[in-house]
Amino acid sequence: MKTSWFLRFSNALAQLAGRASTFVIAVVLVIVWAVSGPLFHFSDTWQLVINTSTTIVTFLMVFLIQNTQNRDTAAMQIKLDELIRAIDKAHNALLDLEELDEKELTVFRKRYEKLAQEARDNFRSASSDIDMPSFPQDEKRDG
Repeated sequence: MKTSWFLRFSNALAQLAGRASTFVIAVVLVIVWAVSGPLFHFSDTWQLVINTSTTIVTFLMVFLIQNTQNRDTAAMQIKLDELIRAIDKAHNALLDLEELDEKELTVFRKRYEKLAQEARDNFRSASSDIDMPSFPQDEKRDG
C-alpha cells in the first residue's frame, strides 16, 4: 500500500513524541534553560528562547495530534461499522452515526438510554441469589 510522505512523517513523529525518552529530553532541556538563567542574567532574550521554542513546538504538535486522531477515529468508526453490519440483530441504521446532526443523534441516544434503563431495572429485579454487583444509587438507599 502506497502511503503519502505526510502520513509516514506524522506516524514516525507521533511515535517519537510519545516515547518516555522524548519526555526526559524535554525535561532536561527545560532544566538546562532554567539553570542557565543566572548566566544570562534572566534576560528578556533568555525568556524569549523558551517561550518561542515551546510555542512553535506546541503549534506544530496540535496539527500532528489532530491528524493522528482523525485517522485513528476514522479507522475505529469503520471497524465499528463493520461489527454492526456483521451482527445479525444489529440495526444498520446505526452505521455512520457520526455523520448525523445533534438532533438526530439525540433521538438515537434517548432510545438507547431507555433500553439501558430497562436493562438496569431488570437487573435490579433479578434473583438475589445471583452474585451481581450493586448500583451506586442502590447503595445510597441501603446505607
